Amino acid sequence: MSASLPVHGTPRSLGYRMPAEWEPHEATWLAWPHNREDWPGKFHPIPWLYAEIVRLLARHETVRLLVQGEQEEKRARGMLRRAGANLDRVAFHRWPTNRVWTRDSGPLFVRNAAGQTGLTNWRFNAWAKYDNWKLDGQIPGRVAELLRLPMWEPAVPMEGGDPRRLVLEGGSIDTNGRGALLTTEECLLSEVQQRNPGVSRERLEQALGDYLGIDQVIWLGCGIAGDDTHGHVDDISRFAGPTTIVTAVEPDTRDPNHAPLADNLARLRAARTLDGKRFEVIELPMPRPVVFHGQRLPASYANFYIANGLVLVPTFHDPNDRVALEILAGLFPDREVIGIHAVDLVWGLGTLHCMTQQQPAALPSEA
Repeated sequence: MSASLPVHGTPRSLGYRMPAEWEPHEATWLAWPHNREDWPGKFHPIPWLYAEIVRLLARHETVRLLVQGEQEEKRARGMLRRAGANLDRVAFHRWPTNRVWTRDSGPLFVRNAAGQTGLTNWRFNAWAKYDNWKLDGQIPGRVAELLRLPMWEPAVPMEGGDPRRLVLEGGSIDTNGRGALLTTEECLLSEVQQRNPGVSRERLEQALGDYLGIDQVIWLGCGIAGDDTHGHVDDISRFAGPTTIVTAVEPDTRDPNHAPLADNLARLRAARTLDGKRFEVIELPMPRPVVFHGQRLPASYANFYIANGLVLVPTFHDPNDRVALEILAGLFPDREVIGIHAVDLVWGLGTLHCMTQQQPAALPSEA
């Protein structure tokens, strides 16, 4: 395996930025499910659900699939074959992982105007919750070595000490690819979460600018009930176009999601683009509470994934499934919008966006 390419300077200084999710993909990165503790008592259907997701994605782009080893690759190949997936579009990588949430443990890719891609390797600490994360933390470096891409490890200087690598999960941010980024104060600024204690809002914004090419950070407040990541933005608000944002709302005042989602909606309506215009803010309903073993789960239609030619949307056997699919179909008229049953998947405290990580195509976004 070759080493990643050496780099001098930050991505911004070299003309790189993080593309929007709807820009052309080279591949989607996934990790085959294996940790039964993530779906206690409900693991059996999860690999079959993954097989169906891989089948759909492989119709449109390469799927790079992480497996624990030879035996798991053999089992996964068999399930994918039975599910009708195009195995010619699936590349297997025998890289052991702790969990499968590649949105958070995988690299955040960047691309420059010449169409060259690189990646940023932010520190991953398993949401400051679990102690078994070191295998997941190796994924970005492995990707850089495999693909021979330049890699940056974002860090900030600390008073009286060496620079500190920054913790950032992909699910905590969303970008329009034009310099604007959505995130939450609950996730990135709360000292309780211990992601980057002592690092100010200003330093975080500077780092997002230096390493992802961000010019504007739109700060929302809190995330939804049941989210064990404490405020990931991909469960509440997402860009659906350069100036279009879809955001979850909960009209039931008795629901714990009502107040925080109303606050986020107000913040988005007050936000302005870099040239002073309003964003188009589209309201997306929430499903009724999804509860298992007495635990409220982070069920949200906002956890959709935009791939080449399609948008995969989590559904929850709820009347609002149809409403959400129609809203997203209107926002992505050039893509198939497909609902994926996620009642079992969300028992793992994540759904479709959490499990996927896009690798942008090595082409200028204007091409």
